[in-house]
Amino acid sequence: MNEQRPAGEKLERLLDRTLRELPLRQAPRSLEARVLDAIESRASRPWWRLSFGHWPDFARSVFVVACAGLVWISAIEGIWALGVLDSPHGPLAVSLSWAREATAFAGALSEILAAFGRVVPSAWLSNGLALSAGLYAVLFGLGIAGYRLLHLDSRTLGNIES
Repeated sequence: MNEQRPAGEKLERLLDRTLRELPLRQAPRSLEARVLDAIESRASRPWWRLSFGHWPDFARSVFVVACAGLVWISAIEGIWALGVLDSPHGPLAVSLSWAREATAFAGALSEILAAFGRVVPSAWLSNGLALSAGLYAVLFGLGIAGYRLLHLDSRTLGNIES
């Protein structure tokens, strides 16, 4: 390891010296104009489009008070909901009957799937899953290719041709 370090340092110094000797290149005029336009458009954005640290003090204060109010209202509503749930005829009774129906449905669905698993050979299931995974991969690949093709910018095309 110690033997490789001096060689790496020599290579680093050589590369640094070579790169410093290269002449500076001027940016293309079109790039310079686009960069200046982007800087100008960012500087002219309204305060609510900037990050929270750039908001005026009054707006930040109102936002913090509004968030605190929402937290307070949520806590009060939670306490109220707990009081309602304690009553014997509250929403808890309705939710328990719904839970019984959901459990019965899940049990019937599991029996159907178990019967399906006993009837269909396991090789068919594994091959079907593999085919489905392959088709999903093709679908995502086509989606990515379509996105890239449809959203190619004319400037990008110009850079590719030259």
